Amino acid sequence: MKKKQSLLPISLALVLLLSSLACSTTLAAISAVGAPPPKHTSSSAAAVDILGILTRAGSFNTFTRLMKATQLINQLNSQLITIKSGGLTIFATDDNAFSQLKPGFLNMLSNAQKLELVQFHVLPDFVSNSNFDTLTNPVRTLAGAKQGKVELNVISYGGSVNISTGEVNTTINGIIYTDNHLAIYKVANVLLPSDFFPTKIAPAPADALAPAPALEVAKAPKADKEKPLDDNSESSSTQQVVPSETSAAVNDRAVSVVFMAILIILFTA
Repeated sequence: MKKKQSLLPISLALVLLLSSLACSTTLAAISAVGAPPPKHTSSSAAAVDILGILTRAGSFNTFTRLMKATQLINQLNSQLITIKSGGLTIFATDDNAFSQLKPGFLNMLSNAQKLELVQFHVLPDFVSNSNFDTLTNPVRTLAGAKQGKVELNVISYGGSVNISTGEVNTTINGIIYTDNHLAIYKVANVLLPSDFFPTKIAPAPADALAPAPALEVAKAPKADKEKPLDDNSESSSTQQVVPSETSAAVNDRAVSVVFMAILIILFTA
């Protein structure tokens, strides 16, 4: 009987110990589920899936296909992983915007031009919706800075953001995604750089279009008889002209005189 009484406190202690352990485990699990998500850091930025965001937004198939074909998406993902400050801004164009291009336009572009086209839609900095008015034109893109060829001008006024490339004027008409490092905006038209189009030849000046004057060939002077004469000059020239006899005419006259003299002598004899 003494042994049974001594085991009772031990059993009761074990039950209380197991109960306390179960309660602590349950509280820890509830705390983990109900905890707020961690703030964005450089490591959390790596989890952002640009293609996934555009796919869920819908109607960006052509744009995502170009990003994958040119492998630009790899560069963007790598940049999001390594950034500590700043970020990326993407101007995404939907399939309807691409359908407005000239038929076969994308097929006529080289691989380098396709890469430049997609890079032209990406700014190497994070720009929030309220900070577009702080940009300095021309705005630098991943396509580089070819003056007069690859330039992007952004004007923010009255809550509206207008974008001009020299060939295309469009506006931002929606926010697809934004956080502290990445902003994806929807634009109404495809951003086409000017160097995709042949240089327009300026019309030549009017003077250059006029035919050169023909060279006049020097003419020999006309004879005096071909010059027009007035009445006075004609009469004076008529009075001054005296016909001259040739030696043949003189000889014929002498022969005639001799012949007449012979005839007279014969008839008078």
